[in-house]
Amino acid sequence: MAFVHRKLWRSRQVGSLLVFLFVSVGGAATIRYSVAEEMESGSFVANVAKDLGLEVGKLAARGARLVSEGNRLHFRLHRKTGDLFVKEKLDRESLCGKADPCVMHFEIVLVDPLQSFRAEVRVFDINDNAPVFLNKEPVLKIPESTPLGSRFPLQSAQDLDVGLNGLQNYTLSANAYFHLHTRFRSHGPKYAELVLDKPLDREEEPVINLTITAVDGGSPPKSGNAHIRVEVLDVNDHVPQFSRLVYRVQVPEDSANSSLVATVTATDQDEGSNKAITYSLAQNTEAVLQTFQIDSQTGEVRLRRPLDFEAVETYDIDIQATDGGGLSAHSKVLVEVVDVNDNPPEVTVSSVSSPLPEDSPLQTVVALFTVRDRDTRVGGKITCFLREDLPFSVKPTLRNSYSLVTDSSLDRERVSGYNVTLVAMDTGPPSLSTETVLEVLIADINDNPPEFLEDSYILTVRENNSPAIFIGKVHAEDRDVGKNAQVTYSLLPPKSGDLSVFAYISINADNGKLYALRTMDYEAIQDFQFVVKATDGGFMSLSSQVTVRVVVLDDNDNRPMILYPLQNGTFPCNDLVPRSAEAGYLVTKVVAVDGDSGQNSWLSYHLLKATDPGLFSVQQQNGEIRTLRQISERDPMMQKLIILVQDHGQPALSTTASLNILLVEGFSEPYLQFRDPSKEPTRVNPTTKYLVISLAVLSFLFLLSVTVIFVIHIYHKITKYREKFTIQEHFYDDCNFPNNLVQGGANGSLTQPCPYEMCSATGTSNSEFRFLKRFMPNFPFPHGTGEVKREAGSSLPANSNRKRSQGSGGHAQGSDDYM
Repeated sequence: MAFVHRKLWRSRQVGSLLVFLFVSVGGAATIRYSVAEEMESGSFVANVAKDLGLEVGKLAARGARLVSEGNRLHFRLHRKTGDLFVKEKLDRESLCGKADPCVMHFEIVLVDPLQSFRAEVRVFDINDNAPVFLNKEPVLKIPESTPLGSRFPLQSAQDLDVGLNGLQNYTLSANAYFHLHTRFRSHGPKYAELVLDKPLDREEEPVINLTITAVDGGSPPKSGNAHIRVEVLDVNDHVPQFSRLVYRVQVPEDSANSSLVATVTATDQDEGSNKAITYSLAQNTEAVLQTFQIDSQTGEVRLRRPLDFEAVETYDIDIQATDGGGLSAHSKVLVEVVDVNDNPPEVTVSSVSSPLPEDSPLQTVVALFTVRDRDTRVGGKITCFLREDLPFSVKPTLRNSYSLVTDSSLDRERVSGYNVTLVAMDTGPPSLSTETVLEVLIADINDNPPEFLEDSYILTVRENNSPAIFIGKVHAEDRDVGKNAQVTYSLLPPKSGDLSVFAYISINADNGKLYALRTMDYEAIQDFQFVVKATDGGFMSLSSQVTVRVVVLDDNDNRPMILYPLQNGTFPCNDLVPRSAEAGYLVTKVVAVDGDSGQNSWLSYHLLKATDPGLFSVQQQNGEIRTLRQISERDPMMQKLIILVQDHGQPALSTTASLNILLVEGFSEPYLQFRDPSKEPTRVNPTTKYLVISLAVLSFLFLLSVTVIFVIHIYHKITKYREKFTIQEHFYDDCNFPNNLVQGGANGSLTQPCPYEMCSATGTSNSEFRFLKRFMPNFPFPHGTGEVKREAGSSLPANSNRKRSQGSGGHAQGSDDYM
């Protein structure tokens, strides 16, 4: 029952020490809480949100978290409710040892926006440890001649609790020889001394058994016992005497193991074995016994393990000197540990804002961190700086707290991220430092317009293309990333306001591909240009422009056009060849033009069909028709030729020209226009007589005209061809040539007149007119002109474009050879 009562009383005591909080409105604005040790995991401590003046749920929205100065966090925060709980069972003795008060520091960090609050929790001690004697059965050897009032120090009891729960008093069992006197140490627990009240008599009572009890101040109190055996020695007149009652020394904390701490000496005036003195560490705490050792013969006190000023600053060592007769004396060695700079500063980063927008203003907080140096008396002031020259700087905030802020403008396109090395250095000596690397990424903003890869674009498209055909693409790159680098393309209307370009071209807004909307006609339009605008997708979008020129390539879509002989759907004109013509006689010349350009307008001439294929030939380059052999009497009077005129396009296009050649005996025979024999009637009807008569009249008139023309031609030869245009006009009228052979326009035909003259064949005995010769010089073709002009005073218009007049160097050159 007593045990149960004690348990209930103890739980009532723990309940009375449960959590209370108070907020200190001091200069550091630290929130302070208190808890009792041994609280179970999950025990409620306080409501942080209420103490910070925040609404419930704000902690979660602002990303609240706890940051401990050490490596271990003993509390957890419920961010939705703001409640602070014990994370694991707290043991004040393992956390703080004998330090009182026992305070654990941490920070409450709010991420968005960045803010931190200092907090500390004081752990109160409960009476969960009883006093303990390390030596349960100490032995005291006291000479029987010991005078009354002599004092004999006893070992101190160890109690891990502090304050009222720690060691408070000693009690001694009832006896006739001793009473107990409690004393205080300058550093350490209380200890007791046996005070001799009655002279000892070894013969009467050689051994005295005593029980000492150590009692703490808890409720209920706890106690520990030790059984003391007092052996009464025979008379030993003198006890050892130390040279000093107290030895004071200072030892640096970086002293090596086995370093000499102090040397104690004691002397004894007795003789023999009673004079031999041995030294020992008596009645000392466990910490002293683990740290120091003494040579029993020399009295040298040395280190057993390294010292740590940050753990223990002073040691109180009891030294006992015992002679051979069992008498002993006591002295103290007070060891003061000297602090040295052996701990580098410790950096604790509480929060980092990463990624950081590249347009962040100066002095924007990037990170928060604290610096602590365990060396409190040396090292001096701690300085924090950056290892490299970066656009950041360190700014102190509170005591030992710093913030990393922006010091200059940022540019993600130049540097996308930084590894910031924080250096915390003390002043030593020697100076020690700690480096902490923070990764700070730079977030992109829309500060770069799209840039086209080329200053301008030239694209080509072949005429007669299919609608919606792909003709090329433009591409712009944006140095930004993400949505800020998503480029869309669009066409801009011309400054003149002419929107016809939108009827020809379209652009894919996503990839910049350009498509022809309609079929192009080179003869109508040779090129056009427009402006493409590239716009990024960022907020406050940026854009750039580029000029695109589209060149239309010619396609072979125009057949050659026959200028001479005129193909008007009726009977073709007849050319005259005297039967006396020799081989190589120039009969006439086929003149043709092509509305295309380049290779598509180069023309070649071929004899496709002839009444006698072996009689005539056609020059492939210039279309000249010449005799291959001398004409015989057996050759039919009318020779029908079909000439094929073909360009050099892919695929090649062609047209045919029909020509009747009359073989006559000089120019005395009538110039007759024969119809196709296949179309002649098989029977002679009455109208044939009238037709013959009409033909005879016409032949006479024709012969007369030819004679006049021949005479005039000879005259012109003498006068250097001054009147040749009159003869040419008469011949045109006889052959029913129109005033204009070709009316050019935008459809691909001739676009400018070119006059031709009638020329006679040279090198023959007769002076018949056989072909047209161009006598006007070539003029440059005006670009983009679709109107055909007529030359004043010329009855035959022709194209002045060189490609259409020459036909691959054919008909124009042939004319020049026969001036």
